Amino acid sequence: MRMATALSVTVLAAGGIGHAVVTGLDTGITRVDPFKDMKNRPQAGHGMNVLVVGTDGRDRITPEEKAKYRLGGAPCHCTDTVMLVHISEDRERASVVSLPRDSYAEMPEHTDLTSGRKHHAHPVKLNAAYAEGGPGLTVRTVESMTGVKIDHYLEVDFTSFMRTVDAIGGVQICTTRAVKDRYTGLDLTAGTHELDGGQALQYVRSRHIDGAADIGRMQRQQRFLAALIERTTSGGVLLNPVRFREVATTMLSSVRADEDFGTDQLLALAKAMHGFTPASSEFVSVPIGDMSFPVKGIGSTVKWDAAKAQRLFQALRDDRPLAPQKEAGSSKAPKDVVVDVAPRAVRVQVYNGTRTDGLGRKVDDALRATGFDTTRSPMTGAGQEQARTVVEYDPRWDRSAKSLAAALPGARLRPVAGRGGTLRVTVGADYRGVRGVRAEDAGRGGPFEAVTGDRVVCP
Repeated sequence: MRMATALSVTVLAAGGIGHAVVTGLDTGITRVDPFKDMKNRPQAGHGMNVLVVGTDGRDRITPEEKAKYRLGGAPCHCTDTVMLVHISEDRERASVVSLPRDSYAEMPEHTDLTSGRKHHAHPVKLNAAYAEGGPGLTVRTVESMTGVKIDHYLEVDFTSFMRTVDAIGGVQICTTRAVKDRYTGLDLTAGTHELDGGQALQYVRSRHIDGAADIGRMQRQQRFLAALIERTTSGGVLLNPVRFREVATTMLSSVRADEDFGTDQLLALAKAMHGFTPASSEFVSVPIGDMSFPVKGIGSTVKWDAAKAQRLFQALRDDRPLAPQKEAGSSKAPKDVVVDVAPRAVRVQVYNGTRTDGLGRKVDDALRATGFDTTRSPMTGAGQEQARTVVEYDPRWDRSAKSLAAALPGARLRPVAGRGGTLRVTVGADYRGVRGVRAEDAGRGGPFEAVTGDRVVCP
């Protein structure tokens, strides 16, 4: 969830700030040794793999912030979120794989850091590895589950996350519907919002917005990371050495990392990633086989789809892209309007309300090309020529109607009780073309349902 503080440092430094500015930044990092005495590790692949965990550090937050952002209660001393970040060998791509914190895991044999008791291998939820054995056991558990060798370990808490977002001036998040979570206090209307650090923390922590629970939360976290990358690469941070050092110092002030992640490694990686943008990043959640896999003594866990997960992690080891690639010479993905209901789920009957022959067919083809499920049988409207384009819809399908209207700039919505699931659009003289639209998580594709960052930031 909060891998952003680490990933963004590499992005920020890519502006060629220079060794003099970067030197000394790593002095604020608390060091840990997650690889101590590790044996029988996976074989190294290509590229670099960083295990990034977000910990529950609410004990470091002020009472005022706890009340404002609903951070009451005692810290759990566990990993609130786990992400595996793969930086390609050519340093031109970052693949971020979200691992659900409730994932069913086989804990390796270990000694409990709290009690000192020795434990044999046993089943747990993934986030329990940190509570029982800290960073070392977390790394061992993830390597055992994925078969991916971890090169570096980064740990970020609530405080660092909030301060970092504030340091870069906030992030821009778009949502097609109102989102509200009474547990975190998140309350956003539909539209575009500039979130400060505390609001961003609410956004990435919320999991009680809809039935998607942790899956929906992971997708919001991915959208946030893409937005953070866009803000850091386009917000002037790279061009101002003073501001860069201020932001980077804030980012690293409460980060814990392995001993080998220092200034020289940071600078080398940053220079290699010069020109990094949201389109250079790709996001995916590990494939799920069972969202409610019962385990005696543990409760409900998230069981991975073993075959699909194995293919995903093999792709990481082979340093292959996870998201569908654009064809050679293609331009950047178009900035479509983000809508609540995906066009493919909207059934449309087109009527030509003008005297222009063939306009109905033209609009039907354009809507279908945009993704709408048209009837492919446009009809001619009755009566005199219609000045305005009108979308008639059954009130039960109001969200679908808004998606269709977004594709027809200037169209008027007209509810008609009992019309059913097929929307009727009558094209008027004001028709000026069809605008591209997409659902919030459109663009996910390929065998792993991955998406590039430029597809999930605000249009």
